[in-house]
Amino acid sequence: MESEPDQPKRGSALRELVETLILTLVTYLLVRTFLFETYRVVGQSMEPTLQQDQRLIVSKLSYRLHEPQRGDIIVFHDPQDPSRNLIKRIIGLPGEILEIRNGQVFINEQQLTEPYLTSISGRSEAPVPIPDGYFFVMGDNRNNSSDSRSWGVLSADQIVGKAAFTYWPARLWGPAPHETYGAEP
Repeated sequence: MESEPDQPKRGSALRELVETLILTLVTYLLVRTFLFETYRVVGQSMEPTLQQDQRLIVSKLSYRLHEPQRGDIIVFHDPQDPSRNLIKRIIGLPGEILEIRNGQVFINEQQLTEPYLTSISGRSEAPVPIPDGYFFVMGDNRNNSSDSRSWGVLSADQIVGKAAFTYWPARLWGPAPHETYGAEP
């Protein structure tokens, strides 16, 4: 009985390459849609915490696992132009009353400690009750930030995700800076 020598099948390498490319594309789209997204900081509203052109990885999964917390830096759809995204810090949570007196933030009549601020404006704002499903967000550069003081509270469904990791510039490589608050407000 004679056997034929093994010959590579034509097209099998091409088929494997196409399958690999399709699988890579599907994986990329799934990760980008449900888990992570990249974001480039535009503007000065979060200085000195975040710098112009700093690159971040934003976790879309975080808020599927737990509620947003005060101090989280988030990316969200601009309430005034949903086609663009903004980045700010969560200051007030649902059910709280936020007031600004001479630039100092008060949550339910207790002053909020904000070590990430380098300057404080003397601006005051009337008390704002934050409804369920909404957040009060502000930039760390309070004198140069369009935020909840300008356009009101932010709906939770506008949040894209939590800033998780800085990957550029290389000198800032590491976890994104978030403020952790203890038992205060």
